[in-house]
Amino acid sequence: MLKVENIESGYGSMQVLWGPSLEVKKGSITSLLGPNGAGKTTLLMTILGSIEPWGGKITYEDREVTHLPTHKKVDLGISLVPEGKHLFVDMSVHENLVMGAYRKEALKNIDDSLELVYSLFPVLKERDRQKAGTLSGGEQQMLTIARAIMTKPKMIMLDEPSQGLAPKLVAEVFETIQKLEAEFGLTILLVEQNVVASLNAASYVYILHEGRIKVEGNPEDIRGSADIREAYLGI
Repeated sequence: MLKVENIESGYGSMQVLWGPSLEVKKGSITSLLGPNGAGKTTLLMTILGSIEPWGGKITYEDREVTHLPTHKKVDLGISLVPEGKHLFVDMSVHENLVMGAYRKEALKNIDDSLELVYSLFPVLKERDRQKAGTLSGGEQQMLTIARAIMTKPKMIMLDEPSQGLAPKLVAEVFETIQKLEAEFGLTILLVEQNVVASLNAASYVYILHEGRIKVEGNPEDIRGSADIREAYLGI
């Protein structure tokens, strides 16, 4: 579904990505792992178009989208849940969700989408009229993911969805991520610091280090290699 080839990008004159390539297959969960500062978020932002690539090629559904503007990539069905909780804190849960359904296709299916996210996150239905800023950290993360689902994406990129959450909530978030793939056929590119949870959820794994893909393979292979775990993952 998504193919990234030899992408180079950065900020100003500082190069962050030095030619990483990866592929995300339709209906799968692909994990992108690596230490802080490796360039994982930069890669997601470059794929989305928020950062203009200096070189390389991005293909989505057999169409080259390397230099396509962000809003057009969103129209094609690519959605990003950024690191942190970027919510309208003075608006209700319901209002935040409706704000996510701004695409024409999403507006046509808004009732179905609301039903879907409320089935995935029952606590959000309970907090429907509550201001987003008064939710717990875990509930805010659920709302952030749910709002992205409201855009009716075909592929969703998640940047550190478990950041700052208690272990129980981390488990709930990852259960939801796996449900999105297994039950609803969503394609997911997952960036995470929680290595164990990521390896358990993914069907394929890439490890980014200093702006380059150093290792790729099945989760079992990554988990089974002490050298890889020690060198790149710190476990």
